[in-house]
Amino acid sequence: MNSFNGILAAAGHSGWPDWHLVVMVLGMMLFAAVVGGWLAQMLHLPRVTAYLVVGLTLGPSVLDRIHEDQLQYLIPLERLAMALVLFGMGCHFTFAHFRRIIRRVLRLSFGELTLTFVLVTGGMFALPYVVPAEWLGFPITLTMAAMFGALALATAPATTILVLKENDSEGPVTEYATALVALNNLAAILLFEILLIAVHSTGGTLSTSIGREVWLLARDILGSVLLGMGAGLVISYGCGLTSKSSWLVLLLAIATLTLGANEAFGTNYLLTFLAMGATVANAAAEPREITGELDHTTKLLCVIFFVIHGADLNVQMLFSAGAIGAGYIVLRLTGKYFGIYLTAGCPHEDPAVRPWLGATLLAQAGAAIALSSILADPERGIGVAGEQIKSIILGTVVFFEIIGPIMARTALIKAGEVPLRQAIYHRTTSPWEQLYLLVNRIMVAFGYQPWHGKSPDELTIGQLMYRNPKSIAAAAHFDEVVSFIEHSRDNVFPVTSGDELIGIIRYVQLRDALFDEEVHELVYAADLAVPCSIVVKSEDHITATWNYFRSSPDDVIPVVNNDEEKRLVGLIKRRDLFRLFSKFRDGDGPGLEG
Repeated sequence: MNSFNGILAAAGHSGWPDWHLVVMVLGMMLFAAVVGGWLAQMLHLPRVTAYLVVGLTLGPSVLDRIHEDQLQYLIPLERLAMALVLFGMGCHFTFAHFRRIIRRVLRLSFGELTLTFVLVTGGMFALPYVVPAEWLGFPITLTMAAMFGALALATAPATTILVLKENDSEGPVTEYATALVALNNLAAILLFEILLIAVHSTGGTLSTSIGREVWLLARDILGSVLLGMGAGLVISYGCGLTSKSSWLVLLLAIATLTLGANEAFGTNYLLTFLAMGATVANAAAEPREITGELDHTTKLLCVIFFVIHGADLNVQMLFSAGAIGAGYIVLRLTGKYFGIYLTAGCPHEDPAVRPWLGATLLAQAGAAIALSSILADPERGIGVAGEQIKSIILGTVVFFEIIGPIMARTALIKAGEVPLRQAIYHRTTSPWEQLYLLVNRIMVAFGYQPWHGKSPDELTIGQLMYRNPKSIAAAAHFDEVVSFIEHSRDNVFPVTSGDELIGIIRYVQLRDALFDEEVHELVYAADLAVPCSIVVKSEDHITATWNYFRSSPDDVIPVVNNDEEKRLVGLIKRRDLFRLFSKFRDGDGPGLEG
């Protein structure tokens, strides 16, 4: 124990009290992320953005509740989260899938990467000629412009993939975005390393020959891929030998060992974990089940990852980036979007790809930050110019990480690849109802029965129903139906013509509907409504009504004035009856059989 505290003290810490603070900080981060995620759903924002904003708010840039020295202890969790995301991304690339999309993906990737690099490099080099020198802060050389161009290629894999997973999107835009994120980062790393070798060679600062530098680069790439393939084979073999109950432990063991090996050997963990996932996708007997075992762990670690990442963002650096930062943002946005738009104009391409795919590739973080840090490194970097490039990248990352997920989610919705259940925030209970239920459970736990001596047979539907119910007009457009569902806490929605009940719309029937511009124009509520097979009247007893709920999946039954007119006068809800009858379960009333 003394030696362990000695290690902590040597690192500038005093021992256990600091660990106590780190654990509290971790709990604060997770709790704040839950609140942020809830608010994000209400505001139609990606949860990724909420986590980043939570971290940014708690971090040194704003409230300074999370300190840099505390974040250092959480870096292993941050790295593991990124590794698992990359592993999951690699698991999408089976050989059959890869062969099917490779030609189209390479064409789209070439167009996007080429236009982004040309625009950013040329635009940044031309910036001093169109912007007053006092606005820039420092001159931009051709070398610096080319480095900006290479860094602009990178797309944040964790941010982009988590937005895709969060929205449960499916379609060509989602499929291409997954592949392009991987290709973007590979291209950025390769081009950056080649440019760095060229800069050192022309500047006379290259410690070895160009041939040896190229060989070392190829060796690192090959080593990263082979390490990932080896780990993937171990996972594929091990999961075949062990039961599913042991898979999670095995997967985390291999992932952490592989991540440690990356750190020890200095290999590229992006390549390693992509290769590991691709190997599992093609070699494992049940690759989907394997990735499914990691899903919950990955989601938890990603919450930590994005809060930490948000805390690392520096708002002041965004403003200090000035005209150079603004120029880089505009040029990169233009290259990413129009690179896809101009390349995806083939007649056989899905029409949603051209306008929306580019918007999913805007996020930028880890790879760009890591590469820009190399430019500022005393040994491998390019001196003062490298420090200047790094400061601009760190500033603009704040913009891209906040805007990128929002643009990606919007693009997926517009492309019609997000199920309705993910695109809207549909609440089933209100905070006050949850509080009521909590208090009621506590009272019952202590033996208090507020309905002691009373019988449910004495009550009628009219005494419990919701009066003046809200309904959807038969002539309502699809957008109005979606808006109604989003602001309701039920799973059944009455459709009326005037006061007459003409049918109901069930959420379960709509939840997988896609956002289609044509649907908005053609479909009305009356088209979506189905006949209401069960209705009750206000004078009916609640005991009989409960039997209707037992045989129906609906949580709401419309209440009408009579069987002929069927004028909607109220709604009776399953949860209200269940809440009532639960108070008789100890024999204080007649209760219900079954």
